[in-house]
Amino acid sequence: MSENNYQPPKVWQWDQQGAGSWSKINRPMAGATHEAALPVGKHPLQLYSMGTPNGQKVTILLEELLALGESGAEYDAHLIRISEGDQFSSGFVEINPNSKIPALLDRSETPALRVFESGHILVYLAEKFGHFLVQERAARTETLNWLFWLQGSAPYIGGGFGHFYHYAPEKIEYAINRFAMEARRQLDVLDRQLAQHRYIAGEEYSIADIAIWPWYGALVQGGLYEAAEFLDASSYKNLQRWAQEISKRPAVQRGRIVNRTRGEQQLPERHDAADFDQFGLNNAR
Repeated sequence: MSENNYQPPKVWQWDQQGAGSWSKINRPMAGATHEAALPVGKHPLQLYSMGTPNGQKVTILLEELLALGESGAEYDAHLIRISEGDQFSSGFVEINPNSKIPALLDRSETPALRVFESGHILVYLAEKFGHFLVQERAARTETLNWLFWLQGSAPYIGGGFGHFYHYAPEKIEYAINRFAMEARRQLDVLDRQLAQHRYIAGEEYSIADIAIWPWYGALVQGGLYEAAEFLDASSYKNLQRWAQEISKRPAVQRGRIVNRTRGEQQLPERHDAADFDQFGLNNAR
């Protein structure tokens, strides 16, 4: 049925048979679908994730903390294959009842603390180790302004623009135009902010940069949805400058490939710093 003829039913029903490859990712109910315990490694922090932009936020921050000598930030990164429904296992749901990656278990605390929602994980780790979130009120507030901007804005890029432009089984002109307009508005917001500051929240690198780069940095550099040309990403000069600077950080180069299962550099699981040696990414640690 074409979109012009479609009329919403009085009561929506889940077409599970028509969900196709998305049936193991999206469903209209919460809770576990199967019993399965999560693996536990040797380090204080246990991360259960996948190398999506939301997953990269946390692994980049952990690698940045380790680069500063924070040994307590050592972590095991276990792969959660969301296309296979791993996020609906009983073990994962126990840590994150929302069944979304990433989820963190901090075993250095007694009892162990579960931390879910990527933005909260960034705040939790920044406060735990005392880096990338300054305590001075004005600067902290500005950093959190932009962190929460990302948490509210990224779904328009991922579930909105990315889905209809890149993943949807049929191209719907109205949907693509609607979300492309919003994507470009957001890119302009960032470009204007970065015209005045070196980093997103000011002159210091922070969790705001770490949160925003995997989404918007990757988008304008052509690493997300193959949409850089479509969105005229090269026109956002300040955003391009920032994206290139962040991408050169050794910790970013390490963190972005953890739990990654696509692309030239893949590290599906990370259990030791030496895991990066195969990529030549451990020299500047």
